Amino acid sequence: MDLKSNLKKEYSDKYKLELLKELGLDNIMSVPKVEKIVINTGLGEAKNNGSLIDAMVEDIANITGQSPVVTKAKTSVSNFKIREGMPIGVMVTLRGIKMWFFLEKLIHIVLPRVKDFRGVSPKSFDGNGNYNFGLKDQFVFPEIDSSKVTRPQGIQITISTSATNDDHARALLSKLQFPFVKQEN
Repeated sequence: MDLKSNLKKEYSDKYKLELLKELGLDNIMSVPKVEKIVINTGLGEAKNNGSLIDAMVEDIANITGQSPVVTKAKTSVSNFKIREGMPIGVMVTLRGIKMWFFLEKLIHIVLPRVKDFRGVSPKSFDGNGNYNFGLKDQFVFPEIDSSKVTRPQGIQITISTSATNDDHARALLSKLQFPFVKQEN
């Protein structure tokens, strides 16, 4: 069974050659591509309620189709009553076909479901070609049953590309139809 994302197929067949010309690159191998997507959420309240971690692990697994990792505190912070080794978050790294399916779902289904959505900021690049943005809650994902969720939880998404600068990464994500806010001149 050969699974192939429509977005990956379009990237390979069409967008890669267009990016090669637009960016003025000499080699097809130097065209930027999406390398991985990291979905992360911090659960500071998990120190008082351990079931929050279990619920979020289930939610992230449903969203991504991959089992997440529970992140633990690296150091103790007395002001927040956090001890070293306490579970404080959940994260998952997507690569390959799961990454492409998640990116396609994010662009075409999830982001349009955000209330009053006008686009994502084109300024959220980190200087190395990676794009970061957050969602206020997990309810925008179709896999989440809002009647079973005890409390909304923010999710941080990082799209890591092979681009060496932000302009190339922005061109790549724009070609993939990422919904950036339109800049007015």
